[in-house]
Amino acid sequence: MQHTINWFEIPTTDLDRASRFYEAVLGATVKREHFDGTGAQMAVFQGDEASVRGALIVDERRKPATDGALVYLHARDLDASLARIEKAGGNVVMPKTDIGPPGFIALVRDTEGNVVGLHTPR
Repeated sequence: MQHTINWFEIPTTDLDRASRFYEAVLGATVKREHFDGTGAQMAVFQGDEASVRGALIVDERRKPATDGALVYLHARDLDASLARIEKAGGNVVMPKTDIGPPGFIALVRDTEGNVVGLHTPR
């Protein structure tokens, strides 16, 4: 299946801190990788080849922001993810919200200052 989005990057200023945050909140794994030619430090979210992939990135051309593009990340258990936000160093901007048949969403601010969405299907 081809997705409209095939890659995303979430800007960070401290890759270790951001990696710990997303691993704690999502129960996901990120792996440090280097892509020739980019000059950026990255921690890539792991997934299978069919999934949309992305990375945390330290790049002087990209800055964390609360008002930029909004990326929604899959949360296997949204309630559990939200319960871990503050301990991981972030905060909840919009609590769990029912959006009808597509499921539930919430908005969180990460340790870098980015606002990202979390989504759990119904």
